[in-house]
Amino acid sequence: MTEGKILLNGIDEGIKVVISSSVTGAESPSVVLQSITNVFPDFLPESPGIEPTFGQPSNLELREENVSLNQFLIMIHQQAILDTALDIMSQNLSDNHTSFEILRQASITNKIAFNLEGQNPLGGVIKIELFGDDLQTWIEAATWHKGRDVVPRKVNDERTMSSDGDATTWH
Repeated sequence: MTEGKILLNGIDEGIKVVISSSVTGAESPSVVLQSITNVFPDFLPESPGIEPTFGQPSNLELREENVSLNQFLIMIHQQAILDTALDIMSQNLSDNHTSFEILRQASITNKIAFNLEGQNPLGGVIKIELFGDDLQTWIEAATWHKGRDVVPRKVNDERTMSSDGDATTWH
């Protein structure tokens, strides 16, 4: 955990968090569930689904509401990807809602990797939706780091990465 910092979790700050992931074909619901719980430990769907068999493929959506973002936020702090998180988490921001995706292949190994919009990565994605008042301020606070004292960042500022994931540089 990051020493001396208070990390947000979403739930206690009036943010409704919805986590979901589709399981299809030969995908194992238990493996998908493990990839989700590595990042969101309190994700506990009513039914984790039945393992696929020949002629009986998986076809379900694992979904849970009011899940804490605490572990996710700890992980993005530890991986030092806070500016990327700021950009991705706010890319679809409108009023009181935003959504973004992380890669299941990364989360199964306890890492966070964000999916770029329109991509369909091997291994699938975990979708995170946030609902609440003043999400912009909350996202900026949740992704804050000391470097922003020197190079300030805000949602959709001139340093926001492009939609294809390229970094914006400044001189």
